[in-house]
Order: sequence, then C-alpha cells, then structure tokens
Amino acid sequence: MTAKNLLVELFVEELPPKALKKLGEVFAKSIHNSLGLSRLLSLKDQVEVTPFASPRRLAVHITNVESTGANVFLPRKLMPTSVGKDADGKLTQALVKKLISFGADPSVAEKDLRDENGMLYYDSVATGATLAEGLQKAVEAALAALPIPKVMTYQLQDGWSSVNFVRPAHGLVALHGSDAVPVSVLGLNSGRNTKGHRFEAAVDPVVIADADSYAATLLKDGAVIASFAERRAEIARQLAAAAAKAGGKPIDDDALLDEVTALVERPNVLIGQFEAEFLAVPQECLILTMKANQKYFPLLDNSGKLTNKFLVVSNISPEDASAVIGGNERVVRPRLADAKFFFDQDRKKSLESRVIGLSKVVYHNKLGTQGERVQRVAAIARAIAEALGGGDLVHHAEQAAVLAKADLLTDMVGEFPELQGIMGRYYAQHDGLNGDVADAIEDHYKPRFAGDSLPRGRVGTVVALADKLETLTGMFGIGQIPTGDRDPFALRRHALGVIRMLAEGDLNLAVDGLLTAVFAQFTGIEGFTPNPQALADFIYERLAGSLREQGYTAQEVDAVVSQRPQRLGDIVKRLAAVRAFSALPEAAALAAANKRVGNILKKADGVVEARVDAALLREAAESALHAALVEVVPQADAAFLTGDYSESLQALARLRAPVDAFFDGVMVNADDPALKANRLGLLAMLHAAMNRVADLSKLSA
Repeated sequence: MTAKNLLVELFVEELPPKALKKLGEVFAKSIHNSLGLSRLLSLKDQVEVTPFASPRRLAVHITNVESTGANVFLPRKLMPTSVGKDADGKLTQALVKKLISFGADPSVAEKDLRDENGMLYYDSVATGATLAEGLQKAVEAALAALPIPKVMTYQLQDGWSSVNFVRPAHGLVALHGSDAVPVSVLGLNSGRNTKGHRFEAAVDPVVIADADSYAATLLKDGAVIASFAERRAEIARQLAAAAAKAGGKPIDDDALLDEVTALVERPNVLIGQFEAEFLAVPQECLILTMKANQKYFPLLDNSGKLTNKFLVVSNISPEDASAVIGGNERVVRPRLADAKFFFDQDRKKSLESRVIGLSKVVYHNKLGTQGERVQRVAAIARAIAEALGGGDLVHHAEQAAVLAKADLLTDMVGEFPELQGIMGRYYAQHDGLNGDVADAIEDHYKPRFAGDSLPRGRVGTVVALADKLETLTGMFGIGQIPTGDRDPFALRRHALGVIRMLAEGDLNLAVDGLLTAVFAQFTGIEGFTPNPQALADFIYERLAGSLREQGYTAQEVDAVVSQRPQRLGDIVKRLAAVRAFSALPEAAALAAANKRVGNILKKADGVVEARVDAALLREAAESALHAALVEVVPQADAAFLTGDYSESLQALARLRAPVDAFFDGVMVNADDPALKANRLGLLAMLHAAMNRVADLSKLSA
C-alpha cells in the first residue's frame, strides 16, 4: 500500500454565501470520516484535513491516504461443534446454512473452521477497498450530508437526465498524489481540470498537476484564494489597511466578514464615500442598510461615530478602480436616500399617535392584538415599579411600556425590523419625552442574546422585565411550552433575561409574587390556563443551567436552587456560602446527617412541627442537641437576615458533635408517642435551621 495526499474538488455555480463556510467544513469532514471507515487513512502517519470553500467550489486536501484499504481479520463465532458437525466430522446442514449466510462457500470454508473448547469459529479476511471504491462512497456520502435547506433540479448535458443539488455542478477533481482517481457524481466524471476566477484567471481550464499543488495553482493560474480561512484573513488585513488610510476603523461584524468571504474569490478592498448630509439620519439605519443590502463595511471614527466613508470588498482588481468605486457609490445613494425619507416621514407623527394602531396588529390569535398586549405589559410594569419604590418610576415605566411597541408601525422599522426599539428611542427623543423613557423604549428588548448588555436604567429594567414576563406567561398559559430543541418564541432566552435582570440588578422582587402579579393580567382570556408553578419551574431550571455554565458545581447549584430562593440577587452570595461551608471539616458529616433527617421526616405521619417540649427531653444527647440549637440557631438566623450567608452556615458547624451524639444515642421512633413526636419536632428544628440558606443534604455524596 502506498500513502499519498488526496485532493477532491467539486466545482459548482455560486453557492449560498451564508452557508458556504459550513458547507466546506461538512464536505471535508464527511469525506475524511468515510475514508476512515473504509480503512483508507494511514495508520502509521498523521492525517491532516484541510477544507477549501470559495463561492464556486468545495474541496478538501487529506494527507496520507492509502491506495488500498487494510485487510481486516474477522473471527466469527458459529455454533457448538456438536451441532455443526456430525459423528463423522462432516458439516451439518445447519452449519452449511450459517456459512452461506456469511457469503462463504462451505466446500472452501471448511479449512478455515476452528474448533475451540467445543465451539466452532470461522476465520475470514475482509479485503480492503480500493481508493476508487472508497472515494466513490465518500463523495456520495459527503454530498448527502451537506446541510442544504433547499435543492434545485437541473438537467445534465445529455438533455434527458436530471439531478438534484444545491447549485448546478460543472466539474469534479480527484487526485491521489499526481494520479487521477475515477469518481462519478452528479453526472460528472473526475479529472484534474477546474476553473479559476470568472474574469481574472490566467488560463482556462486550470490544470491541477497533483494534490499538493492545488491551492498554489489556483492562486497563480486561477486568481482564486481557495481557502475560506485564508481569504477571510486577507479581507480583514485589507480592511484594516484601507480603514487606516481613510482615517477610520471598519465596523466589527464577524457575520458580515464571513458572508463577504463567501462572495469573492480574490478580494480587493476599495474606499467609497457618500454625501455627508446623510449623516443626519441615525447611524444605526445607515449602517444596517449598507451592511444588509450592499455588504459594505461602514467606517467609524475613533469615537465610534459613523463617517461618510465605507469599504467595498470587490471581486475584481482593475488597474483603474475608479469605475468600480463610482458604481458602488451610485448604488448606495438611493439606499441612504430611502433611509432619510423614512426617518423624515416617521417624525411627522408622534409615537403616542401610533399606539392606537397597535389594536389592529395581531400579536397571537389566542392572546389578542399588540394593543391588548401593550395594556398588559403596562399594567405589569406599573406593578413592578410600585414594588420597587413607586414615585416617578411608576409614571415613566408605564409611559415607556405603552409606547415601546409603537415604532413597529413606522416606515423605518417596517423596512428594517432589526431597528425596532432603536428607532423608538430616536422618535421618543424627537417627541421631547423624558430621557429615561426614551432609553427604556430601546432597552426593553434587552438582553437580546447571551452576553448582551442589560437595560441601562431602572425604567428600562422594569419595562424589559414586564415585556419578557408577559411573553413567558402568555405562552405558558396557552400551552406553548418549549420541548426539546423547539423554542419558537425564544422563551428560554426570555427566562434567562429575567433571571439576569433580577440577579445582576439585585432587585428586591420575589419570584413567586412577581409571577402571581403577571398572571393576574391574563384573567378573562378564553383558553388561557394559569400555571405559575410550571413557569416558576421553568425559570429555576434555566437558572440552574446558567449557574452550572458559570462554573459552579452541580451539587452547589442544586443545594441553592432546590430551595427556590425568591430574591435572585442573593444567589451568588448563597453559592459562595455553600462553597465555603463545603470546605469545613464538619461539612460532610452535617450534610449526611441533614439527608438522614430529611428522610426521617418524610416518613413521619403528617406534618411535623418544629417545636420541642423541654420536659420531654429524656436522653442526655437530645438535651444537648436542643441546647445547641437554642444557642446556635438565633446566631445563624441573625446572620441570615443581614445577608451574611457564609456566617449563617458556618455557625451551624458547631452542631456536628451534638448531632452525631444524638444519632448515636437516641431512638427517634420511641414506643411512647409523646417522646417520638417530641424527637421528631427536635429534628424538624434542626432541619429548618440547616436548610435556610441551602439544602445541605445535596452536598452529601
């Protein structure tokens, strides 16, 4: 067997740019995996996989690929010898059928039978596949594995046949070293010829001499940077250089950079500009239209403010680029003029005047219109603001909640839905509204995604909480609860947003009380089923998952979250206290004792009250435990009430000795019902004291 490097390229018409990077990665990984299953990858040399993806090609370079797969020894257990051979040692009919089922010829296979401890085995060798056979399967598997949402049907050159693929394919290259490997897919037969840049290739076709010269040959003869990663890095380098030349910095947008990388084969960054008068339009509008519609990189000054210059990533490199620059400048002006027109027209009507129009916009067929939703959000915001201190906060939060969705009816947001909230803030400022109200209109969507900033002020936080809680409550009430990977209304993201605002904002709001107030706004809606418990479970599940992602152990998280703390701003302090308690030498014994106490109380008949009659304390150990509780619990409770959870838990460490002595010397289930009830009451006191900060039994291994 001879190991050489392999190159496979599929040449197609322009692929979907937003999917190109993923298509290239899957194409390369799938071929590599398939060759591995066919045992065509070298076992003694390191195998490296290099994916390539350009607008018109998917390719992969794999090192150390064998020309023939390794043979595999296959021992097969058949049946007992007494069943497979008769008294004369001849094969029985049962054994003959078994061998035939393996594809073996019984007359030939008999010599390969092995008798071991009264059991028959058949030893055979699976011959390794040739590279042509293995690569045929690998390419077919790779095409089937590509994440293509929609395929197109196109006719082949014979005029009769048709195939399905994401785009029409026009060429296939398969080289093992310098040798062509025969492969046929999508009506194509493999060879060594491909095509370069549509306009700037030096030759046509581009002939690939061997697998290792693929990228260099494409660059030299085809004017194509085949590697997605190298092309992306070159665009980033040119953007930085051009921005420095123009005295600014390009907007940082990885998604846009990926998309532009998928649109060009050899990038050439050029500087364009537009009339400064357009800068009177909010820069978010101008940036979005340049990015979304034209794939330009807007230029910002050192303070982050938009300039009237932009960068174009061209796919051609003429000696005189003025025509290309001029063409792009002419194209962008109408887009900017549209944005200016929308902005000017929208400001002719106040946000308040648009609110009535929300009554004609359907929010959800079971939950009414956006107008009805706004009324619920405003009522929830008012309740939250009152709980947080009232005053101007109530007025401003209610006003912002009423106006928060009004920009949905503006021309600008109609054209660019991504600007909802952002434009509302600008229009609120134009209407002369309070600054906190204007900020809240934009911020009530925050946090929009993981890692996003929280609302910048208390008014924004109140409205954002109200908006997200209304969505969660409404969807849970009509049964739209996330299942598995399905979460069409982004309820997990909304729940995490609520958690972050409550916890990071350290808001003095109880979760259960908050949900009760929110559900109260949905009375009278047909088909709505209040289920605050299910929503609370959902929120605490998201909280637990988020805390584990932050690095807390499952035991620590379970100990704290299982107690359903109502004030989420205390969560981090509780976790720190649990971690500190876990480090104490008494922790393991007390956690185990707490678990034992919990089990005893669960088995008791009825509810056990945490109450002790000192006159019924007969054993020295139970008297000692009661005395320790009388001394320690007030100290632990006092620390708890001041928020010093670490001190509260560490005070409990002094209970270890009396707790151990109690379980060693006292029978809880005494024959005397009064004694038994008193001892259960003592344990209930202990259990309540030990589980106020966290459920310490969760720390028990």
